[in-house]
Amino acid sequence: MMTGWTALFYKEVLRFWKVGFQTVAAPVLTAVLYLLIFGHVLEDHVQVYNGVNYTAFLIPGLVMMSVLQNAFANSSSSMVQSKIMGNLVFLLLTPLSHWSWFFAYTLSAMVRGMVVGLGVLLATGLFIWQSSSLHVSLLPQEPLWVLVFALSGAAMLGALGLIAGLWAEKFDQMAAFQNFVIMPMTFLSGVFYSIHSLPAFWQGVSHLNPFFYMIDGFRYGFFGQSDVSPWLSLGVVGVSLTLVSALALHLLRIGFKIRG
Repeated sequence: MMTGWTALFYKEVLRFWKVGFQTVAAPVLTAVLYLLIFGHVLEDHVQVYNGVNYTAFLIPGLVMMSVLQNAFANSSSSMVQSKIMGNLVFLLLTPLSHWSWFFAYTLSAMVRGMVVGLGVLLATGLFIWQSSSLHVSLLPQEPLWVLVFALSGAAMLGALGLIAGLWAEKFDQMAAFQNFVIMPMTFLSGVFYSIHSLPAFWQGVSHLNPFFYMIDGFRYGFFGQSDVSPWLSLGVVGVSLTLVSALALHLLRIGFKIRG
């Protein structure tokens, strides 16, 4: 028997799963195209960690990027769509607390992020397996670090998507948030490069980006190497997740832009 928040969670999971070709398959295809293009062009031109070729370096970054972007997209699009279509009022009539809303939306976003991330890992693994010229192992050296950063990153972006969805009143506002905040922070987080290849100024800027620590910590789980200590990354991600979750809970509690 479902409780209130589990019913909402189930509804949110079904919402993206019923259009899985768009919400799961399309992001996986996009990540594979990134791998084909960047891996082929830059394989012999970019130096990263010792003993790690560029294609191997790129795959965990693409996996984590997909997790983050899709976790954000799930909670943000659901909230904005419900507000615009007017069916959010039915949730407001229920006795669900702000905690129930938060857990349902954030956990469903985490599910979508993790499903897409796993799909990207499997698809890129198939590509590597079929390529006789690449010798890449996708078995993580520290699987616990992989799981911790994947779950915490998905949770943070799910909560951030909830904040963006509460703030936005129409789809173009939501698109602006994604294009001018989420996308730049994701692409400038070291997905396609090691920050040690950057000039000193831009290395400093990268250290201000919490997305960098999510991806760097996640990559550490695969190779046992990273640009910064995984414990530092875990601390930054933990603090960021706490702050974003607290803000999302506060906005839900006061009914920000959802109650008259």
